[in-house]
Amino acid sequence: MKIRVKLLLLFLTLFGSLLMAFAVFIYIYSAKTRKNQYYEHLKREAITKANLLFDGKVPAPVLQLIYKNSANSLFEEEVAIYDTSFNLRYHDAVQIDKVKETREMINQIIRQREIAFDQQTLQVVGLLYQHHGKIYVITAAARDKYGLNRLAELKYTLIIALIIIISLTIFCGYYFVGKALNPVTEIVDKVAEITATNLYKRVQVKNQKDEIGELANTFNDMLDRLEQSFDGQKNFVSNISHELRTPLATIVGELQLALIKERSPSEYREVIRLSLNDAQRLVRLSNGLLDLAKASYDQSAVGMKSVRADELLMDAREAVLKINEEYRVNVLFEREIDNDEDVSIKGNEYLLKVAFINLMENACKFSEDHQCVVSINFDRHQMILNFKDQGIGIAQEDLLKVFTAFYRGKNKDFINGNGIGLSLTQKIITMHRGSIQINSIVNEGSTFTICIPHR
Repeated sequence: MKIRVKLLLLFLTLFGSLLMAFAVFIYIYSAKTRKNQYYEHLKREAITKANLLFDGKVPAPVLQLIYKNSANSLFEEEVAIYDTSFNLRYHDAVQIDKVKETREMINQIIRQREIAFDQQTLQVVGLLYQHHGKIYVITAAARDKYGLNRLAELKYTLIIALIIIISLTIFCGYYFVGKALNPVTEIVDKVAEITATNLYKRVQVKNQKDEIGELANTFNDMLDRLEQSFDGQKNFVSNISHELRTPLATIVGELQLALIKERSPSEYREVIRLSLNDAQRLVRLSNGLLDLAKASYDQSAVGMKSVRADELLMDAREAVLKINEEYRVNVLFEREIDNDEDVSIKGNEYLLKVAFINLMENACKFSEDHQCVVSINFDRHQMILNFKDQGIGIAQEDLLKVFTAFYRGKNKDFINGNGIGLSLTQKIITMHRGSIQINSIVNEGSTFTICIPHR
Protein backbone atom coordinates (compact mmCIF):
# COMPACT_ATOMS: atom_id res chain seq x y z
CA MET A 1 0.00 0.00 0.00
CA LYS A 2 1.40 3.38 -1.02
CA ILE A 3 2.00 6.17 1.46
CA ARG A 4 -0.60 8.33 -0.32
CA VAL A 5 -3.32 5.73 0.32
CA LYS A 6 -2.12 5.13 3.90
CA LEU A 7 -2.21 8.83 4.72
CA LEU A 8 -5.63 9.19 3.10
CA LEU A 9 -7.04 6.23 5.04
CA LEU A 10 -5.49 7.48 8.28
CA PHE A 11 -6.86 10.98 7.82
CA LEU A 12 -10.25 9.66 6.68
CA THR A 13 -10.49 7.32 9.68
CA LEU A 14 -9.62 10.09 12.12
CA PHE A 15 -11.83 12.74 10.53
CA GLY A 16 -14.69 10.28 9.90
CA SER A 17 -14.58 9.06 13.52
CA LEU A 18 -14.66 12.59 14.89
CA LEU A 19 -17.45 13.58 12.50
CA MET A 20 -19.43 10.44 13.35
CA ALA A 21 -18.98 11.06 17.09
CA PHE A 22 -20.14 14.67 16.63
CA ALA A 23 -23.22 13.58 14.64
CA VAL A 24 -24.14 10.93 17.24
CA PHE A 25 -23.71 13.47 20.02
CA ILE A 26 -25.98 15.96 18.22
CA TYR A 27 -28.64 13.29 17.65
CA ILE A 28 -28.58 11.95 21.22
CA TYR A 29 -28.63 15.44 22.71
CA SER A 30 -31.52 16.46 20.44
CA ALA A 31 -33.49 13.30 21.31
CA LYS A 32 -32.99 13.85 25.04
CA THR A 33 -33.95 17.51 24.77
CA ARG A 34 -37.09 16.66 22.78
CA LYS A 35 -38.18 14.10 25.35
CA ASN A 36 -37.64 16.43 28.31
CA GLN A 37 -39.45 19.27 26.57
CA TYR A 38 -42.42 17.04 25.75
CA TYR A 39 -42.63 15.85 29.35
CA GLU A 40 -42.87 19.50 30.38
CA HIS A 41 -45.53 20.02 27.70
CA LEU A 42 -47.57 17.11 29.08
CA LYS A 43 -47.37 18.53 32.61
CA ARG A 44 -48.61 21.92 31.43
CA GLU A 45 -51.50 20.35 29.48
CA ALA A 46 -52.50 18.20 32.47
CA ILE A 47 -52.50 21.17 34.85
CA THR A 48 -54.43 23.27 32.32
CA LYS A 49 -57.24 20.72 32.05
CA ALA A 50 -57.35 20.34 35.82
CA ASN A 51 -57.70 24.12 36.14
CA LEU A 52 -60.47 24.17 33.54
CA LEU A 53 -62.26 21.37 35.34
CA PHE A 54 -61.94 22.64 38.92
CA ASP A 55 -61.41 26.39 38.63
CA GLY A 56 -63.08 27.11 35.30
CA LYS A 57 -66.05 24.94 36.17
CA VAL A 58 -66.02 23.51 32.63
CA PRO A 59 -68.19 20.40 32.64
CA ALA A 60 -66.41 17.12 32.09
CA PRO A 61 -68.56 16.23 29.02
CA VAL A 62 -67.46 19.44 27.33
CA LEU A 63 -63.76 18.66 27.93
CA GLN A 64 -64.29 15.12 26.63
CA LEU A 65 -66.08 16.45 23.56
CA ILE A 66 -63.18 18.80 22.85
CA TYR A 67 -60.78 15.84 23.10
CA LYS A 68 -62.87 13.62 20.80
CA ASN A 69 -63.32 16.34 18.18
CA SER A 70 -59.63 17.17 18.07
CA ALA A 71 -58.08 16.86 14.58
CA ASN A 72 -55.48 14.40 15.93
CA SER A 73 -57.33 12.85 18.79
CA LEU A 74 -55.21 9.74 18.52
CA PHE A 75 -52.14 11.79 19.43
CA GLU A 76 -53.88 14.34 21.68
CA GLU A 77 -52.78 14.44 25.30
CA GLU A 78 -54.99 12.07 27.26
CA VAL A 79 -55.53 13.38 30.81
CA ALA A 80 -56.94 11.44 33.76
CA ILE A 81 -57.59 12.81 37.25
CA TYR A 82 -57.86 10.59 40.37
CA ASP A 83 -58.15 11.29 44.01
CA THR A 84 -55.72 9.73 46.44
CA SER A 85 -58.12 6.83 47.02
CA PHE A 86 -57.89 5.80 43.37
CA ASN A 87 -61.30 7.12 42.51
CA LEU A 88 -61.55 8.43 38.95
CA ARG A 89 -62.67 12.06 38.91
CA TYR A 90 -62.15 12.77 35.21
CA HIS A 91 -60.89 10.98 32.08
CA ASP A 92 -60.63 12.28 28.51
CA ALA A 93 -61.48 8.87 26.98
CA VAL A 94 -62.11 5.99 29.34
CA GLN A 95 -62.86 3.71 26.42
CA ILE A 96 -59.39 4.33 25.02
CA ASP A 97 -57.46 4.64 28.30
CA LYS A 98 -53.92 4.84 26.91
CA VAL A 99 -52.17 4.70 30.29
CA LYS A 100 -54.35 2.14 32.12
CA GLU A 101 -53.54 3.46 35.55
CA THR A 102 -53.29 1.07 38.46
CA ARG A 103 -53.40 1.45 42.22
CA GLU A 104 -49.67 0.87 42.40
CA MET A 105 -49.05 3.68 39.87
CA ILE A 106 -51.22 6.12 41.86
CA ASN A 107 -49.42 5.22 45.09
CA GLN A 108 -46.05 5.71 43.37
CA ILE A 109 -47.07 9.19 42.20
CA ILE A 110 -48.24 10.05 45.72
CA ARG A 111 -44.91 8.92 47.16
CA GLN A 112 -42.65 10.57 44.54
CA ARG A 113 -44.95 13.54 43.83
CA GLU A 114 -44.01 13.29 40.13
CA ILE A 115 -43.03 10.52 37.72
CA ALA A 116 -42.25 10.32 34.00
CA PHE A 117 -41.79 7.21 31.86
CA ASP A 118 -42.25 5.77 28.38
CA GLN A 119 -44.99 3.32 27.56
CA GLN A 120 -44.38 1.84 24.13
CA THR A 121 -44.60 4.87 21.81
CA LEU A 122 -46.22 7.07 24.45
CA GLN A 123 -44.68 9.46 26.94
CA VAL A 124 -46.44 9.46 30.31
CA VAL A 125 -46.24 11.86 33.26
CA GLY A 126 -47.89 11.62 36.64
CA LEU A 127 -48.02 14.43 39.21
CA LEU A 128 -49.86 15.67 42.26
CA TYR A 129 -52.38 18.53 41.93
CA GLN A 130 -53.74 20.46 44.91
CA HIS A 131 -57.11 22.26 44.82
CA HIS A 132 -58.84 23.81 47.84
CA GLY A 133 -56.87 21.69 50.25
CA LYS A 134 -57.55 18.47 48.39
CA ILE A 135 -54.84 16.52 46.58
CA TYR A 136 -55.50 14.89 43.25
CA VAL A 137 -53.35 12.66 41.06
CA ILE A 138 -53.11 13.62 37.39
CA THR A 139 -51.75 11.47 34.58
CA ALA A 140 -51.18 12.62 31.02
CA ALA A 141 -50.00 10.60 28.04
CA ALA A 142 -49.43 11.26 24.35
CA ARG A 143 -47.12 10.55 21.47
CA ASP A 144 -44.93 13.45 20.33
CA LYS A 145 -45.57 12.93 16.64
CA TYR A 146 -44.24 16.32 15.61
CA GLY A 147 -41.10 16.06 17.72
CA LEU A 148 -40.38 12.50 16.57
CA ASN A 149 -40.82 13.53 12.95
CA ARG A 150 -38.38 16.40 13.46
CA LEU A 151 -35.93 14.01 15.16
CA ALA A 152 -36.19 11.57 12.23
CA GLU A 153 -35.55 14.42 9.81
CA LEU A 154 -32.51 15.39 11.84
CA LYS A 155 -31.25 11.79 11.71
CA TYR A 156 -31.57 11.58 7.93
CA THR A 157 -30.04 15.03 7.55
CA LEU A 158 -27.03 13.99 9.64
CA ILE A 159 -26.59 10.75 7.68
CA ILE A 160 -26.76 12.51 4.31
CA ALA A 161 -24.43 15.28 5.50
CA LEU A 162 -22.02 12.66 6.84
CA ILE A 163 -21.96 10.83 3.50
CA ILE A 164 -21.47 14.06 1.54
CA ILE A 165 -18.70 15.35 3.83
CA ILE A 166 -16.83 12.03 3.83
CA SER A 167 -17.10 11.86 0.03
CA LEU A 168 -15.70 15.37 -0.27
CA THR A 169 -13.01 14.48 2.26
CA ILE A 170 -11.92 11.49 0.17
CA PHE A 171 -11.76 13.57 -2.99
CA CYS A 172 -10.04 16.59 -1.44
CA GLY A 173 -7.80 14.45 0.77
CA TYR A 174 -6.55 12.44 -2.19
CA TYR A 175 -5.82 15.65 -4.06
CA PHE A 176 -4.03 17.43 -1.22
CA VAL A 177 -2.09 14.33 -0.12
CA GLY A 178 -0.94 13.96 -3.71
CA LYS A 179 0.13 17.60 -3.77
CA ALA A 180 2.02 17.15 -0.50
CA LEU A 181 3.79 14.00 -1.76
CA ASN A 182 4.62 15.34 -5.21
CA PRO A 183 8.09 16.45 -4.04
CA VAL A 184 8.73 12.89 -2.83
CA THR A 185 7.69 11.54 -6.23
CA GLU A 186 10.05 14.00 -7.90
CA ILE A 187 12.88 12.90 -5.60
CA VAL A 188 12.19 9.23 -6.38
CA ASP A 189 12.21 9.93 -10.14
CA LYS A 190 15.41 11.96 -9.87
CA VAL A 191 17.19 9.38 -7.74
CA ALA A 192 16.15 6.65 -10.19
CA GLU A 193 18.05 8.53 -12.92
CA ILE A 194 21.30 8.58 -10.91
CA THR A 195 23.72 5.76 -11.61
CA ALA A 196 27.42 5.11 -11.10
CA THR A 197 28.16 6.99 -14.34
CA ASN A 198 26.38 10.23 -13.39
CA LEU A 199 26.88 10.61 -9.64
CA TYR A 200 27.33 14.34 -10.19
CA LYS A 201 23.55 14.80 -10.46
CA ARG A 202 21.72 16.10 -7.41
CA VAL A 203 18.15 16.23 -6.14
CA GLN A 204 16.56 19.68 -6.34
CA VAL A 205 15.72 21.19 -2.94
CA LYS A 206 12.68 23.49 -3.11
CA ASN A 207 12.19 24.17 0.59
CA GLN A 208 15.05 23.37 2.93
CA LYS A 209 12.98 24.00 6.07
CA ASP A 210 10.42 21.20 5.69
CA GLU A 211 10.84 17.42 6.00
CA ILE A 212 10.94 16.93 2.23
CA GLY A 213 13.79 19.43 1.99
CA GLU A 214 15.64 17.58 4.75
CA LEU A 215 15.13 14.33 2.85
CA ALA A 216 16.48 15.89 -0.35
CA ASN A 217 19.48 17.32 1.51
CA THR A 218 20.14 13.90 3.04
CA PHE A 219 20.07 12.32 -0.43
CA ASN A 220 22.44 14.96 -1.75
CA ASP A 221 24.83 14.45 1.17
CA MET A 222 24.75 10.73 0.54
CA LEU A 223 25.44 11.31 -3.17
CA ASP A 224 28.38 13.56 -2.23
CA ARG A 225 29.85 10.76 -0.13
CA LEU A 226 29.21 8.19 -2.85
CA GLU A 227 30.81 10.40 -5.49
CA GLN A 228 33.85 10.97 -3.31
CA SER A 229 34.03 7.26 -2.55
CA PHE A 230 33.81 6.31 -6.24
CA ASP A 231 36.40 8.91 -7.22
CA GLY A 232 38.65 7.80 -4.40
CA GLN A 233 38.27 4.19 -5.45
CA LYS A 234 39.14 5.01 -9.04
CA ASN A 235 42.19 6.99 -7.96
CA PHE A 236 43.16 4.26 -5.52
CA VAL A 237 42.97 1.53 -8.17
CA SER A 238 44.89 3.70 -10.65
CA ASN A 239 47.62 4.60 -8.17
CA ILE A 240 47.99 1.14 -6.66
CA SER A 241 48.22 -0.45 -10.09
CA HIS A 242 50.98 2.03 -10.96
CA GLU A 243 52.79 1.50 -7.66
CA LEU A 244 52.65 -2.28 -8.01
CA ARG A 245 53.50 -2.38 -11.68
CA THR A 246 56.78 -0.47 -11.36
CA PRO A 247 58.60 -2.72 -8.83
CA LEU A 248 57.15 -5.87 -10.37
CA ALA A 249 58.33 -4.80 -13.83
CA THR A 250 61.76 -4.00 -12.38
CA ILE A 251 62.03 -7.40 -10.68
CA VAL A 252 60.94 -9.22 -13.86
CA GLY A 253 63.34 -7.18 -16.00
CA GLU A 254 66.31 -7.79 -13.70
CA LEU A 255 65.64 -11.52 -13.49
CA GLN A 256 65.16 -11.83 -17.27
CA LEU A 257 68.39 -9.91 -17.84
CA ALA A 258 70.21 -12.24 -15.46
CA LEU A 259 69.01 -15.28 -17.44
CA ILE A 260 70.21 -14.06 -20.82
CA LYS A 261 73.78 -15.25 -20.21
CA GLU A 262 76.01 -16.73 -17.60
CA ARG A 263 77.19 -14.19 -15.03
CA SER A 264 79.66 -14.11 -12.21
CA PRO A 265 78.60 -14.73 -8.61
CA SER A 266 79.03 -11.06 -7.79
CA GLU A 267 76.75 -10.10 -10.66
CA TYR A 268 74.12 -12.59 -9.51
CA ARG A 269 74.38 -11.20 -6.00
CA GLU A 270 73.80 -7.72 -7.38
CA VAL A 271 70.70 -8.91 -9.26
CA ILE A 272 69.45 -10.59 -6.09
CA ARG A 273 70.12 -7.42 -4.08
CA LEU A 274 68.23 -5.26 -6.53
CA SER A 275 65.32 -7.71 -6.66
CA LEU A 276 65.31 -7.90 -2.87
CA ASN A 277 65.08 -4.09 -2.64
CA ASP A 278 62.12 -4.07 -5.01
CA ALA A 279 60.49 -6.96 -3.11
CA GLN A 280 60.93 -5.06 0.17
CA ARG A 281 59.37 -2.05 -1.49
CA LEU A 282 56.38 -4.22 -2.38
CA VAL A 283 56.22 -5.48 1.20
CA ARG A 284 56.19 -1.92 2.55
CA LEU A 285 53.55 -0.98 0.01
CA SER A 286 51.32 -3.94 0.95
CA ASN A 287 51.77 -3.25 4.66
CA GLY A 288 50.89 0.40 4.06
CA LEU A 289 47.78 -0.58 2.13
CA LEU A 290 46.74 -2.97 4.89
CA ASP A 291 47.17 -0.27 7.53
CA LEU A 292 45.32 2.21 5.33
CA ALA A 293 42.40 -0.21 5.07
CA LYS A 294 42.37 -0.70 8.85
CA ALA A 295 42.38 3.06 9.42
CA SER A 296 39.40 3.40 7.10
CA TYR A 297 37.22 1.16 9.27
CA ASP A 298 34.24 2.48 11.11
CA GLN A 299 35.39 3.66 14.52
CA SER A 300 32.86 1.41 16.23
CA ALA A 301 34.60 -1.60 14.65
CA VAL A 302 38.05 -0.62 15.98
CA GLY A 303 38.93 -1.65 19.53
CA MET A 304 39.75 1.30 21.79
CA LYS A 305 41.28 1.28 25.25
CA SER A 306 43.26 3.56 27.53
CA VAL A 307 46.95 3.64 26.51
CA ARG A 308 49.95 5.72 27.55
CA ALA A 309 51.18 7.90 24.69
CA ASP A 310 54.78 8.00 26.02
CA GLU A 311 55.01 4.20 26.03
CA LEU A 312 53.66 4.04 22.47
CA LEU A 313 56.24 6.61 21.38
CA MET A 314 59.06 4.54 22.92
CA ASP A 315 57.81 1.39 21.16
CA ALA A 316 57.55 3.32 17.87
CA ARG A 317 61.10 4.65 18.41
CA GLU A 318 62.48 1.11 18.81
CA ALA A 319 60.66 -0.01 15.64
CA VAL A 320 62.13 2.91 13.65
CA LEU A 321 65.65 2.20 14.89
CA LYS A 322 65.28 -1.39 13.71
CA ILE A 323 64.29 -0.19 10.25
CA ASN A 324 67.56 1.71 9.83
CA GLU A 325 70.45 1.79 12.27
CA GLU A 326 71.43 5.27 11.04
CA TYR A 327 68.15 6.80 12.24
CA ARG A 328 68.09 8.76 15.50
CA VAL A 329 64.91 9.54 17.46
CA ASN A 330 64.97 11.64 20.64
CA VAL A 331 61.88 11.77 22.87
CA LEU A 332 61.63 14.79 25.19
CA PHE A 333 59.14 15.64 27.95
CA GLU A 334 58.31 19.34 28.09
CA ARG A 335 56.43 18.96 31.39
CA GLU A 336 56.79 16.74 34.40
CA ILE A 337 54.23 13.93 34.58
CA ASP A 338 52.25 13.97 37.83
CA ASN A 339 50.06 10.94 37.12
CA ASP A 340 49.31 8.47 34.37
CA GLU A 341 46.21 10.37 33.26
CA ASP A 342 48.41 13.21 31.98
CA VAL A 343 49.82 11.04 29.19
CA SER A 344 46.90 8.63 28.73
CA ILE A 345 44.60 8.64 25.72
CA LYS A 346 41.82 6.36 24.55
CA GLY A 347 42.76 4.71 21.29
CA ASN A 348 43.88 1.71 19.29
CA GLU A 349 47.42 0.81 20.29
CA TYR A 350 48.41 -0.71 16.94
CA LEU A 351 47.11 2.12 14.74
CA LEU A 352 48.58 4.89 16.92
CA LYS A 353 51.93 3.14 16.87
CA VAL A 354 51.76 2.97 13.04
CA ALA A 355 51.04 6.73 12.89
CA PHE A 356 53.98 7.57 15.21
CA ILE A 357 56.34 5.30 13.22
CA ASN A 358 55.35 6.99 9.95
CA LEU A 359 56.07 10.47 11.32
CA MET A 360 59.40 9.42 12.89
CA GLU A 361 60.51 7.54 9.78
CA ASN A 362 59.57 10.44 7.48
CA ALA A 363 61.52 12.89 9.65
CA CYS A 364 64.59 10.65 9.58
CA LYS A 365 64.33 9.86 5.86
CA PHE A 366 64.12 13.46 4.71
CA SER A 367 66.87 14.79 7.01
CA GLU A 368 70.58 14.64 6.20
CA ASP A 369 71.35 13.88 9.85
CA HIS A 370 68.54 11.23 9.90
CA GLN A 371 67.27 12.61 13.19
CA CYS A 372 63.79 13.23 14.61
CA VAL A 373 62.98 15.05 17.85
CA VAL A 374 59.65 14.19 19.49
CA SER A 375 58.41 16.48 22.27
CA ILE A 376 55.59 15.48 24.63
CA ASN A 377 53.30 18.07 26.16
CA PHE A 378 49.79 17.99 27.58
CA ASP A 379 47.06 19.97 29.26
CA ARG A 380 43.90 19.03 31.08
CA HIS A 381 42.05 18.09 27.87
CA GLN A 382 44.57 16.68 25.38
CA MET A 383 48.00 15.33 24.52
CA ILE A 384 50.23 17.51 22.31
CA LEU A 385 53.01 15.78 20.35
CA ASN A 386 55.54 17.53 18.08
CA PHE A 387 57.60 15.59 15.52
CA LYS A 388 60.41 17.87 14.36
CA ASP A 389 63.22 17.42 11.81
CA GLN A 390 65.82 19.60 10.11
CA GLY A 391 65.33 18.13 6.68
CA ILE A 392 64.51 19.37 3.21
CA GLY A 393 61.04 20.68 4.20
CA ILE A 394 57.85 20.70 2.15
CA ALA A 395 57.08 23.17 -0.63
CA GLN A 396 54.17 25.51 -0.05
CA GLU A 397 52.19 24.15 -3.01
CA ASP A 398 52.54 20.60 -1.63
CA LEU A 399 51.33 21.34 1.91
CA LEU A 400 47.65 21.08 1.00
CA LYS A 401 48.15 17.72 -0.74
CA VAL A 402 50.55 15.85 1.53
CA PHE A 403 47.67 13.98 3.20
CA THR A 404 46.29 12.73 -0.12
CA ALA A 405 46.89 9.01 -0.65
CA PHE A 406 49.70 8.21 -3.14
CA TYR A 407 50.52 11.88 -3.61
CA ARG A 408 54.22 12.69 -3.69
CA GLY A 409 55.51 16.23 -3.97
CA LYS A 410 58.79 17.66 -5.16
CA ASN A 411 60.68 15.62 -2.57
CA LYS A 412 59.86 12.36 -4.39
CA ASP A 413 63.29 12.43 -6.04
CA PHE A 414 65.01 12.72 -2.66
CA ILE A 415 64.05 9.22 -1.47
CA ASN A 416 61.79 6.34 -2.54
CA GLY A 417 58.27 6.09 -1.15
CA ASN A 418 54.69 5.31 -2.05
CA GLY A 419 52.77 8.32 -0.68
CA ILE A 420 50.72 6.35 1.82
CA GLY A 421 52.34 7.26 5.15
CA LEU A 422 50.96 10.73 5.80
CA SER A 423 47.51 9.89 4.43
CA LEU A 424 47.41 6.88 6.75
CA THR A 425 48.59 8.98 9.70
CA GLN A 426 45.87 11.59 9.18
CA LYS A 427 43.17 8.92 9.01
CA ILE A 428 44.39 7.36 12.26
CA ILE A 429 44.56 10.69 14.12
CA THR A 430 41.10 11.69 12.83
CA MET A 431 39.73 8.34 13.96
CA HIS A 432 40.94 9.19 17.47
CA ARG A 433 39.14 12.58 17.34
CA GLY A 434 42.46 14.34 17.09
CA SER A 435 44.07 16.81 14.69
CA ILE A 436 47.37 17.06 12.83
CA GLN A 437 49.04 20.24 11.55
CA ILE A 438 52.20 20.96 9.55
CA ASN A 439 54.65 23.80 9.85
CA SER A 440 57.36 23.47 7.22
CA ILE A 441 60.04 25.65 5.64
CA VAL A 442 61.95 24.45 2.60
CA ASN A 443 65.56 23.46 3.41
CA GLU A 444 65.02 24.18 7.11
CA GLY A 445 62.76 21.36 8.24
CA SER A 446 59.21 20.39 9.20
CA THR A 447 57.22 20.08 12.39
CA PHE A 448 54.12 17.88 12.61
CA THR A 449 51.91 18.73 15.60
CA ILE A 450 49.38 16.16 16.81
CA CYS A 451 46.65 16.85 19.36
CA ILE A 452 44.67 13.90 20.78
CA PRO A 453 42.08 14.25 23.58
CA HIS A 454 42.63 12.25 26.75
CA ARG A 455 39.15 10.73 26.60
